[in-house]
Amino acid sequence: MYEIRKYYYILRKQGIIIEKDKNISKSILINNKDEIRELFGQYDENIKFINQYFPIKISTQNDSKLIISGIKSETDKAVKIIEGLLSIIRKGHPLSMAQVKYHIEMSQNNQPVDWKLLYKDVIHVFKKDKEVRPKTLGQQKYVDAVKKNDIVFVIGPAGTGKTYLAVAIALSALKNKEVDRIILIRPAVEAGESLGYLPGDLLEKIDPYFRPLYDAMYEMMPSEKFQKYMERGIIEIAPLAYMRGRTLNNSFIILDDAQNTTLGQMKMFLTRFGFGSKVIINGDITQVDLPLKEHSGLTRVAKILKKIKGIEFIYLNDQDVVRHRLVQEIIRAYEREDLRNQGRE
Repeated sequence: MYEIRKYYYILRKQGIIIEKDKNISKSILINNKDEIRELFGQYDENIKFINQYFPIKISTQNDSKLIISGIKSETDKAVKIIEGLLSIIRKGHPLSMAQVKYHIEMSQNNQPVDWKLLYKDVIHVFKKDKEVRPKTLGQQKYVDAVKKNDIVFVIGPAGTGKTYLAVAIALSALKNKEVDRIILIRPAVEAGESLGYLPGDLLEKIDPYFRPLYDAMYEMMPSEKFQKYMERGIIEIAPLAYMRGRTLNNSFIILDDAQNTTLGQMKMFLTRFGFGSKVIINGDITQVDLPLKEHSGLTRVAKILKKIKGIEFIYLNDQDVVRHRLVQEIIRAYEREDLRNQGRE
C-alpha cells in the first residue's frame, strides 16, 4: 500500500487528481483458478504490465475474488480493463500481452472497447483447429467492410494483420464455396536492394516476393492441400504485370503490397474485376519502394474512388498492431521522426 500512497501523493501534487479522489477497494468475482492463472499470465506478466500504467494493487481472496485497491479514478479504469480481459478468457480465447496492451491503450484514449462488437466474428479456415478472429476494433471494421463491399482497400503499418486477415477471409470464402478460386497478386518491386538475376521458372522467380502470403497460407491450411490447389489452379500466384488482359470472375483476389503499384498499374488491376468476385487491396504507404514515392497508385486512389458505392477504405494504425509490442514502438518512433523531418523542411 505504500506504493499506492506514494503515487497518490505525486499525482495530487501535480494536479492530476483532486482531494476527493481517495483510495478505494473493489472486488471482481472469479469462477476458478484457471481464470486467475490466465489473467495474471506467466510469472504474473499481465498484472505487472497493468501496474506499469495504473498505480493499483491487485490481490486474490480465496481464489474466488480479485481485490483491486488504489486511487478511485485509477482503480475504476483498471477494474473495467480487468473485467474486459476476463470476458475474453470466459469466451474461451487465449489472452496475449498484445491484447492486454491494446485494451489499456484504448482505455487511456477514452475509447472503451465494445466487447459485443469485438471477437464476434470467427473466420473458419482449412485447418480444423485454427480459428482466426479480428483482435482490434480496426480489424473488426476490416472484416465488416469485406462483408458489405466488393472492393476493400486496407491501408496501415506493418503488423496490423492486413495480409493475414485477407488470406483468412479468402480461404473461408473458398471453403464455403462462395468463390471458385483465390488469386494472390503482388508487384515484383524489391525493397531497397537488388536481388539480381533469379534462376528457374516464373513461379521460382517470383517465389521470394510471395513469402508473406505463403506463410499465412501454410498457417491456415495443410501444406499438401495448398500444393494440390496450386497445381489445379484453385489458388493462383501471379505478379501484377501478368494481370493485363484478364477478367477475373468468381474469384477472391488479394493485391498485397499495393503501395508499390503505380497509378497506371492500379487502374489496370482494378479493371480486371469480374462478376462474383471480391477484392482486397493491402498496403503501407509509409513503405513505398518505388523510385518516386509520390507516384504510388495507392496514395492517390482514395481521392479518385472515395465516392463509389461498393468500395470502402479501411485505415489501420499503430493501435491495431498485433505483433510484438516493440513493433508498435518502432512504428511510433519512425512516425515521430517523419514529423520532425517535415517540420525541418
